Amino acid sequence: MGKPDPPSLPGLAGGSADADVLSLHTQPGDRALDHDVPELPSDDLPPLYSDIEQEDSHAPLLPNTVQHIETYFDRQVDANTGNEFFLAPTINGDPKVLLAQLEESASKPPRPLVRIVGTHQQRIKENGKTKTETVTDFDVSVDLTPYLFSDATRATSWRQLRTVENSEKVRRGTILRKRAPGSKQDIEISDSKPTLQEWCHRYYASHSSLKCFVLRRKVLGFDEELLKRNLEALVRSTNYRGRSEITFPVKDEYVFVYNDCKVNRWRLTPWIVWLCYLTFLWLFTWPFLFFRTKVFEVAVAEWPFSLPEENGDKRYVSMSEGYIYNIWGRAISRAILDKRQGTLGQEDLIASQTSPETPFANALEGAPRFLREGINAMTAINRQFGWGADEY
Repeated sequence: MGKPDPPSLPGLAGGSADADVLSLHTQPGDRALDHDVPELPSDDLPPLYSDIEQEDSHAPLLPNTVQHIETYFDRQVDANTGNEFFLAPTINGDPKVLLAQLEESASKPPRPLVRIVGTHQQRIKENGKTKTETVTDFDVSVDLTPYLFSDATRATSWRQLRTVENSEKVRRGTILRKRAPGSKQDIEISDSKPTLQEWCHRYYASHSSLKCFVLRRKVLGFDEELLKRNLEALVRSTNYRGRSEITFPVKDEYVFVYNDCKVNRWRLTPWIVWLCYLTFLWLFTWPFLFFRTKVFEVAVAEWPFSLPEENGDKRYVSMSEGYIYNIWGRAISRAILDKRQGTLGQEDLIASQTSPETPFANALEGAPRFLREGINAMTAINRQFGWGADEY
């Protein structure tokens, strides 16, 4: 079946939804998620679907990278940001271990989300006094991680692990950010940039007692403004009169590898961190750690959502911003009206495409192929990285 033209939505400026592109890590025959997505009218949310198309998926889940990493490192994860922190006892003797860990961590995607929050001000009387407080009417999030894969169950994506360019201003085993020696903002020096292996050796050769190697997982080619405009119009269409805010936070964005020493162990010990905050010792410890730690923020794992083509169009690894809006628009609208708080899941997506009286199992069985493929991608991501945790 041929792939349809991209849907025309309010505020959506053209754009190609070319998703028939093989990932740099896929084999011929892999499908993008937006195959057979129907073209939707420009003045309405996605309709209810009744297409029935059976297709089972027995593909393996994403590789369990965390278990492999923990054989080498002591690992901590920030509950709010998802950033990972490692202390590496073996890193002092073998830069190959650092290189292997960076490559392993780069295979794990960042977790981009879209978050829609609605609030209003309310006056209350307490102990004879009147004060104003902010009331949250809804706080809805959608995880966009599945759309970084052409096939999430097989972990096929367009990811690329690279080092920073000589002209980029970053910390290169230094305290302050700077460009490579001899390089200016728009003028690249003739020497080629160091490879990741060379940076690992430089990290190993550094005599600093406190040092940190940083890997950033970065999402490319996602048009936040395009999706934001459509979601703002969606919120207004519910006749909501409070203040709405739409943001695009990214979890699991950074990986920090510290050399193993007492100071670095202290900085990663929760009760010591809280003690510094409560006693205001951070006024002294933060400057000390900042000026003593040599940072290598030279590795970037790029996860393209889309890539530009020579004719100015885009090719998408899975779905365009317009398709994502069309698929999730009805579920988000229902969640806003229900004053929901939390991250929407597979049940919300299925329920939004069916009649309220339709049993969930029957709705899933009768869902169109593109919707079931999206559900399978979300399920694979949840099983790999966990789900159902407390939200604060």
